Parts: sequence; C-alpha cells; structure tokens
Amino acid sequence: MSILGVTGRAAGRRSTIRHLEVIFLTNYRHYAAPRRLAACGAAALLLLAGCSEGSGAPASSPAASPAASVASPAASAATIAPSPSASPSASPSPSALPSPAPETAETLYRMSDKTFRFAPIGDAPDKVVLLSFDDGPKEEAMLTQMLDALDKHGAKAIFFVNGYRVEEHPELLKLIHDRGQTVGNHSWDHVVLSKKSKAEVQKQLGDVQDIVEKTIGQRPEFFRPPHGAGGDVGKQVSKEEGMLYMTWSNGSLDWDLKATKKDPQLVIEQVLSQLHPGANILMHELQWTADGLDSLLTKLEEKGYGFIDPATIERPGAPAGR
Repeated sequence: MSILGVTGRAAGRRSTIRHLEVIFLTNYRHYAAPRRLAACGAAALLLLAGCSEGSGAPASSPAASPAASVASPAASAATIAPSPSASPSASPSPSALPSPAPETAETLYRMSDKTFRFAPIGDAPDKVVLLSFDDGPKEEAMLTQMLDALDKHGAKAIFFVNGYRVEEHPELLKLIHDRGQTVGNHSWDHVVLSKKSKAEVQKQLGDVQDIVEKTIGQRPEFFRPPHGAGGDVGKQVSKEEGMLYMTWSNGSLDWDLKATKKDPQLVIEQVLSQLHPGANILMHELQWTADGLDSLLTKLEEKGYGFIDPATIERPGAPAGR
C-alpha cells in the first residue's frame, strides 16, 4: 500500500470523524434525551468500524437517521387527532335548533256570538270583512289558485277543513299553513252536529283537532259547524276544545250553484249584495269560487274594505282586546 493511499485513508477518517462530531453535537442540542444520544453514539461507532475495516459499501448517513425516526413537533401536531375535550363545540345544524314560538298578534276584532259579525276593538278599522272557505282541502290546483289570489291582495282567511279530507290530502293542509293562512275545524264527516250526542260531537271535533295538530303542529282555534247547525252541544264542545264558534253573516251561496249555472259572477254578486262592515263571509273550496275570487277581492278593495287577519280576532286562548 502506498503512503499516499494510507495518508488519503487517514485523512478520510479524520474528515468523517469531524463530520460525526458535528452531527453528534447537533443531535445533542436538539435531541437531548438519553435515547437520542445512545442512538447517535451507536451510529457513530458503527460508522468508525466500517471505515477502519475499509468496507467498500457506502455507510448510511447518520444525519438521515434522526430525521427519519423522529418527527418534528410541527409534524406530530398535524397528525395527532385533537382530544374531544379540546375540540371546539360543533355548531348545531338548523334542523336541530328549536322552532321559534309564533308571535302573538294584537287582538283587534271581537265577534258577536249572536250575529257573528266583527266589531273593531279600539282604533282598528271597521270597514273590514273576514274571508272563509269551507269543506276542504280538495284539489291542489284549485287551492293554489285561491291562495295566489289571497296573496295578490295581501288577504288572510280561515280554511275550515273536514277531517276525512285532511286524512286524504295532508299535503294540502300543509300548503294552506305554509302559505300563511289559518286552519279552522269543520268537523270530521260534515254531519249535522245538532242531531248528535255529546260523545259523537266530541269525536267529530276532537279527531280534527288531533289530525290537524299532527299535520301542521297547531290545533285549530276556530270552529264552524257544517250547515251552520252545531246546536248547544256544538257550542259547548268547541269551547271545551278552545275554539271560537261561528257560523256566518254573509253567505255567498256558492254551494247552490251546483244545481244551476256555475258562474263566478253570481258568487261575486251574492257577496256584494249582503256586504256590511265586519261581514263574516262564507265561501267554499269550489272551482267557480276560485275563478271569481281575485275579482271579488278587487271589488271589495274598491269599496274601501280591508280583510281581517284571523290572528287578530279575540278568541279563547288569545290575549284579550283593549
């Protein structure tokens, strides 16, 4: 072996040793734990042994070992899932939030239990009418037509429904409610209640209360007996159910048109001929009534009439008027 070769190998070992010293000191500063020092020391001894034996295989870089086996604090934090206690509270989904309680409207009108007309309370306008529609819900297209007409004029109404129809078309009851109109009770089967026992009347009214509440989450607060014939028992049971009993003071006679000419104009003429302040107008879910409703509301407005919002009527459970 030449002197140059020995000298070169010695110089190489010295260079390697100096390199290891730098690495060792670096690891000492950054990884002071005894396990880290032991690992670095073992790596240095192996490398020196390899160099002294003159192995031709390249030695593993000790600088790479700590980097590969020890994750930096930043990397560790990124891969460890936060503990449940440290995680921020998740925002509740909209569906999990409780529905706000409906606002209670100011009571502006009081109904006469003899004439079923409405009188203003305090300074409320007196030239107003209550719109109501019985015997539904029936057909979506017809109902939507009526709701659109009401919306066009900013009018509210009571839809007095029969239980058997709600059972057939719960989606139509939801439509009435979702469009901002009021649902009233018109008995389950549209029978003459004055001829029934109290138990039968309780079932006729109570079953409607239950199915309406199940469908839209609210129990009706208004009751109109079929044919206007509730009798004393109908008045008593409706009161027990927390409802305001009413018939009407202005009959459109739209129901009579089944046997005659189904002309919307006749409905309009009947209503206007009986018009008076505080009128309680009876109409039905019938196609000819739906066809004439927009025109009727326009004519009422032209005569200076407004429309009573049922939410402002004094009734059981509502705030008393001024």
